[in-house]
Amino acid sequence: MLSYVPLVLALAVAAPVVAGMVSTRANLATTRLAIHLFGDYVAEQSPRRGRQRDRLRAAHVSVTHRSYAATTLLYAGVAGVAGSVVGVYAAAATFELLSVGGDAVRATLPTTLGFLAGLTQIGDLGVAELFPLLLLSAATVGPGSALAVYLFRWELLDQRAHARASQVEATLPRTVAFVYALSRSGMSFPIVLNTLARNEGVYGEAARELGVAARDMNTFGTDVLTALERMAARTPSETMGEFGENLASVLGSGRSLSGFLRDQYERYQEEAESQQEQYLELVSTLAEAYVTVLVAGPLFFITILVVIGIVLSDTLPLLRAVVYLAVPLATFGFVVYIDSITRSGGDPTAAGDGATDPRVLGLASLAGTSNGASARPDGGAVDGWSESRERLAAYDRIENLLDVASRPGELVLDRPALTALVTVPLGLVWVVVRTEPAALTPQAVARAVDSPLIEATAFVLVAYGVAYEVDKRRTRAIERAVPDFLDRMASINDAGMTVVESLRRLTRSDLDRLSPEVERAWRDVQWGADVSTALGRMRDRTRSPMVSRAVALVTNAIDASGEVAPVLEIAADEARATRRLRRERRQVMVTYLLVIYISFLVFLGIIVALTVAFIPAVEGAQLAGPNGANNVPGGISAGVLGSLGGVNVDAYVVLFYHAAAIQGVASGLVAGQLGEGTVSDGVKHAAIMLLLAYGTFLVIG
Repeated sequence: MLSYVPLVLALAVAAPVVAGMVSTRANLATTRLAIHLFGDYVAEQSPRRGRQRDRLRAAHVSVTHRSYAATTLLYAGVAGVAGSVVGVYAAAATFELLSVGGDAVRATLPTTLGFLAGLTQIGDLGVAELFPLLLLSAATVGPGSALAVYLFRWELLDQRAHARASQVEATLPRTVAFVYALSRSGMSFPIVLNTLARNEGVYGEAARELGVAARDMNTFGTDVLTALERMAARTPSETMGEFGENLASVLGSGRSLSGFLRDQYERYQEEAESQQEQYLELVSTLAEAYVTVLVAGPLFFITILVVIGIVLSDTLPLLRAVVYLAVPLATFGFVVYIDSITRSGGDPTAAGDGATDPRVLGLASLAGTSNGASARPDGGAVDGWSESRERLAAYDRIENLLDVASRPGELVLDRPALTALVTVPLGLVWVVVRTEPAALTPQAVARAVDSPLIEATAFVLVAYGVAYEVDKRRTRAIERAVPDFLDRMASINDAGMTVVESLRRLTRSDLDRLSPEVERAWRDVQWGADVSTALGRMRDRTRSPMVSRAVALVTNAIDASGEVAPVLEIAADEARATRRLRRERRQVMVTYLLVIYISFLVFLGIIVALTVAFIPAVEGAQLAGPNGANNVPGGISAGVLGSLGGVNVDAYVVLFYHAAAIQGVASGLVAGQLGEGTVSDGVKHAAIMLLLAYGTFLVIG
């Protein structure tokens, strides 16, 4: 057991670093240790330090350069030490897995490296025999691990900066539309920037970049031109950098700001259309690559391995590696890659504009009144509202639970992942109930548990997919009416009506799914709420990114001026442009969705053919005996296969069943990612394909 002491020590050294990735407290302790060890070294001025600070700023990382650089050195050092030790035991485990003996290692390597044969019996080695192995690993694996971790930490910043640049450019048209609209309303540009900074959650990364300039002005007293120039210099997006420089030039020269912003908005809309065409071309290539590599490729490989396994030697272990490891891991990597290049095309998270909860305002005003306070002998005041305040605090603690209990359906539609809280436990119970007793062999256990497990998985996927799709269709129906809502409100306001009167008249219009929400907003106004508050509540109820952007624009324009018609027209144009791009994208992507469905059906058909025709023919050939006198159904001679030894037919059938189920889930997720934009969209397709595979094998079984 002493031979495993180095491994235990290496894992103990790495444990705090690993814990720091999941625990805030552990991360704080790790950071403090790193700064204590390397803080002075990384703080030295150098060109490399300047480049690293630029990478941190571009990635928008919320830590200082000293902290990140010192932590990177600590992680690299720990990786070097732990990697030196773990590398030895990993090599020993590899030899054990491949059944490589010490004699084979000695025969393969030069005499000077013969001591490496000790890896095949590492559990029996003493300290003297283990030391050369650790020394060699420390000279090779250790430095490689340290360098890999160091480079990975800095490369990660570049990847984050690149992703942010894509998101900035994707959200720049709507952000410019917001700035353009508010500048048309008469609001001064510094106030426009501050307003945009308060709505970063609605308008996305482009707004967050301009928000940096706003905070620079507010915190350090920087003038608007310098703040914009600094923002342009640090942003990872070349387009945003160019926009910031041009905007600063326009403000400094006294040219028409509204004209410049209008031209920029139209230009970015055209660029967005061009970028979407390039994106669709890329997705078409990726769809073809997926069908070729991850559908046709595994199918061809499985077919060849089955033939080889029957004719020459057992290939079941390799087949299991393909089905259970290669296909899921390759699909996961493909989905992650697609997500990295398409995430910027999605909507930013719908969020509020930071409006304060009315109950908090009411509580604050209540505390500030003199009616609840009485004089104290020392000149202070007695809080007469302490009991009420305690009751309100108790209510706030249980408010979330009461909210969930009062609207569970709405909460599930808003967060479909919550369906797992019910479906996963029910699925596990179903697996336990449906699983029949079986012999304690891997094949028998797999055969007994696979159908219940597939049924439970389908149940979980269907529940999530239904909840997600219902909320998605509701949001789409609401967003279809947003351009009409803004256009009509602009027309009414342009005719001389106030915003309140415009909202009242809109209640008589047919706005499809948005009409009930407009009527509720008008009732809020009738009960004493101002228009901004009523629209804000409508935004919270709809939970739509497009409605959030429109409401943020309208409410801020109302604060600037009662003439909101120009602002509404700009918002309507931006909403129509966004919907048009999405509609065009969906129309094109349907083709690739069908391609993946067809490729899966082909995969399923060939797997069924192997299961129904080929494998029974092999089984019949085995039963016919080795003499070759009898022919079996399917036209295969017993003499061809009967003399080749026993073939584990049941194992192949089970493996085909599992391959169809796994490929169904994988193809469904990729179909949603390519066809509709997110993995969540692929859950319903995964459920459909999984049920197709399950139903097919249920029929042929």
